[in-house]
Amino acid sequence: MRTKLTILGLIALALLSYGLYQALVAAPTEQTMGDVQRIFYYHVPSAWTAFLLFFCNFIASAIYLLNRSQRSDAFALATAEVGVVFCTVVLVTGPIWAKPVWGIWWTWDARLTTTLILWLIYVSYLMLRRYSSGGQTPVLAAALAIFGFIDVPIVYFSIRYFRTQHPQPVIAGAEGSGIDPLMMKALMINWLAFIVFGAIVVWLRYKLERARQQVEEAHALREEQSLEQPRVDKPAVDARAS
Repeated sequence: MRTKLTILGLIALALLSYGLYQALVAAPTEQTMGDVQRIFYYHVPSAWTAFLLFFCNFIASAIYLLNRSQRSDAFALATAEVGVVFCTVVLVTGPIWAKPVWGIWWTWDARLTTTLILWLIYVSYLMLRRYSSGGQTPVLAAALAIFGFIDVPIVYFSIRYFRTQHPQPVIAGAEGSGIDPLMMKALMINWLAFIVFGAIVVWLRYKLERARQQVEEAHALREEQSLEQPRVDKPAVDARAS
C-alpha cells in the first residue's frame, strides 16, 4: 500500500508542478483583468474539488443512515474534512482576486454568501463530530451532511438565477462565449492535480479514522467482556486457625 501511495504522491507532485507552470507561464494573460486572473486556476479547481468531496460525503452519509456502516461513516468524515480545506481555499483566493478587480475584499452577493454558508455548514458538521460524544452523533452528523449538500447546487446555480457580481461561467461556452484552449488546459491540469492530491489525503484520513474506530470497538468489547465475567469471591481466612 505504501508503494501505491508513494506513486500517487509522485503523480500529484508532478501534476501540481506542471499545473503551476501552466497557470503562471503557459496560459495567456487575460486582457481585462491581467495577471490577477491567474488565481482562477486555483480558485475554480478548489471549488470543483470541494463540491466533489461534499458529494462523496453526501453519498457516504446516506449509506451510513441505511446500514450503519462504520466504513461509510469514516469515509464521510474524511471527505468532509478535506472538502472543508478546499472550500477554505476558495474563500481565501476569492477575496484576493476581488480586491484588485472589484475594489473590495467581500460583497454579500448570492455566490459568495451561499459559499460561506456551505463552509459554515460543513465546519458545523466537523465540530459536531469532534465535540459530541453521544451514541447518536454519527447519525446526527450524517443527517446534517445530507441537509448541507443541498447548498452545493444552490452555490453552483446562484450566478445563473440571481444578480451577482461574480463572473459568469464561460467553460461551457454559453451563447458564443468561450475560454482560450491554453487557459482551459491550465484549469483542467490543476483540477486533476487537486483531485489526485485530495484523494491521497482522503485515503490517509480514512485509514486513520478506521484505526480509531477499531480501537474504540476493541475497548468496548473488552469492557463488555469484563462485565460479563462472573465474580469470584476469595475464600475467607479463619483468623482463629493456628
